[in-house]
Amino acid sequence: MDDLEALRAALVAVGLLEGLRAEYPLGPLTTYRAGGPASLFVRPADVHELEAVVAAATACGVEILVVGQGSNLLVSDGGFTGLAIQLGGGFQSIDVSGRMVTAGGATSLPVLARRTVVDGLTGFEWAVGVPGSVGGAVRMNAGGHGSDMAAVLEEVTTIDLLSGVGRVRRVDGLALGYRTSDVGTSELVTSAVLRLDDAVDGAGSELLAEVVRWRRENQPGGRNAGSVFTNPPGDSAGRLIDTAGMRGLRRGSAVVSERHANFIQVDEGGSADDVAALMDEIVRVVFDVHGIRLHAETVMVGFGR
Repeated sequence: MDDLEALRAALVAVGLLEGLRAEYPLGPLTTYRAGGPASLFVRPADVHELEAVVAAATACGVEILVVGQGSNLLVSDGGFTGLAIQLGGGFQSIDVSGRMVTAGGATSLPVLARRTVVDGLTGFEWAVGVPGSVGGAVRMNAGGHGSDMAAVLEEVTTIDLLSGVGRVRRVDGLALGYRTSDVGTSELVTSAVLRLDDAVDGAGSELLAEVVRWRRENQPGGRNAGSVFTNPPGDSAGRLIDTAGMRGLRRGSAVVSERHANFIQVDEGGSADDVAALMDEIVRVVFDVHGIRLHAETVMVGFGR
């Protein structure tokens, strides 16, 4: 706690006390709507505030957790001991110049997808159904409907949360693979540049509408974080969970979706620990039945794993 008090004092010194919150609930910032608080929370408005926050946290030895759109994050009911950061409005910019699109790290993927279609571009329609941010999408190489970030990304700007050093990284140096990259846990994406194509005769609008329609027909709503587990090579995590007899399985406030077995839904007022317990059971049963170990897409915080 001494480190946290030192951080509070350091942020006061740089004029950021007004936006600093203690014991801030993180659950409402995630799509599960479950989980405990962060010891401290701040939302830097721009790069200058972010750099000041990172420098102060580093000097005080306080761990940083980045919270994007919360669509791939599960924080334990016990919460996070450290400083949680969510990028503010200055990181939600979109600039379109010809076929090149520059977007801030906090920009919503569905918002960006719709904007590119309005501007007569194609190649990013798939992202309209992904409830995440640009920064998180880069880190996990998010994708869907036959495409992903690797197909459109040119370069990203990042800041290292341990050293405070910023740099520009070209796409060929990011080692983008299936739901993975070498953007480390201490590296925060502040902006990204995409290269798209010109759409022909409204094709972009039609494809975007088709993606939205498919998602509504095939994926559940409610409190969930999308696909929980990555697909193993040549197979589907949803199929493995379903054929292991786990569709509809409930543990406390968490349940395997009846519509799509690779989704977990949480009751209103539910528990993040219930979600983690259900995930552990899914991994165990699928391995027992199929001999395949599933790996979570979800970022787990505060579970001691």
